[in-house]
Amino acid sequence: MPDPLAGMPPLADFGKRLLARIIDVVIIAIPLALIQLAFGTNRYRFDTDQGEDVSEVVTRSYSGSGLVMTLISILAYVGYDWWFTKKNGQTVGKKAMGLRVAMLNDGSVPNSSASLTRAAVLWLPTLLCCACLWPIALIVSILVDKPYKQGLHDKVAKTVVVRATT
Repeated sequence: MPDPLAGMPPLADFGKRLLARIIDVVIIAIPLALIQLAFGTNRYRFDTDQGEDVSEVVTRSYSGSGLVMTLISILAYVGYDWWFTKKNGQTVGKKAMGLRVAMLNDGSVPNSSASLTRAAVLWLPTLLCCACLWPIALIVSILVDKPYKQGLHDKVAKTVVVRATT
């Protein structure tokens, strides 16, 4: 079988990918933080229940405004990644780092469906349940994947991150 990367630019370095992702997170997180600050929303409500013994049971649940803020965050992160990836394969961070997302089979810009799939796998676990573990799982998957350096989000969408050609 021919190598899918034949004729494509070289794969992106991990450090540049990480820096691009940090830039994108900051671009999205600052407006979200300002919205949250302006409306004074608390994402979670903590309830304590004291039983007969000395231990306390603390339960975490979404507050009403927190649920709205979580939905806004999902729309912001997934929408941002989906829009820029389907547009030209480059989020603002990837453009700044000279990278782009490409389809593994032919190097083209991912279509809307592949871009949405990639964005959903990238962000939904982080925003809904696994804010610490999911990013680590993605980093490990990129570092150990051979030969394409695909994160789990890339594998599902059948994409790779390559250096952008100028």
